[in-house]
Amino acid sequence: MPSPQAPSVTSAASARAHVLALVRAREDGTGVAPAEQAVTDLLLVTSELVSNAFRHGGGLVSFRATVTPEGIRIGVHDRSADIPPVAFGSGALPDIHRGGGYGWPLIIKLARDISIERCAGGGKVVSVLVPLAPSA
Repeated sequence: MPSPQAPSVTSAASARAHVLALVRAREDGTGVAPAEQAVTDLLLVTSELVSNAFRHGGGLVSFRATVTPEGIRIGVHDRSADIPPVAFGSGALPDIHRGGGYGWPLIIKLARDISIERCAGGGKVVSVLVPLAPSA
């Protein structure tokens, strides 16, 4: 059940509401509820990606969320073409916190299939898959 660009997403809160609605629709369609921890992880990753677009990316251009058999794929387009210096790190939290946040390492830890692509018209799209394991 793919979702087109979500035009009403203008904040981390509205992005979370959008992906939560997709999770509920997915559950209704399959009859399988995702594990509570998987939904919590999804909401955390969603918040971090959108917050990063505002804080480090010059603003949110668009937000997409798509239901897949494995979970939810999120795409966040921001205005900056800068790729985070630790974009594809190990996912381990840094030993020394130097004014940056812990959001990106958490995204790396919780998401799969991370890609960052510069856009021809400017900015970049950060895309991740957040798995939704079924509840036990």
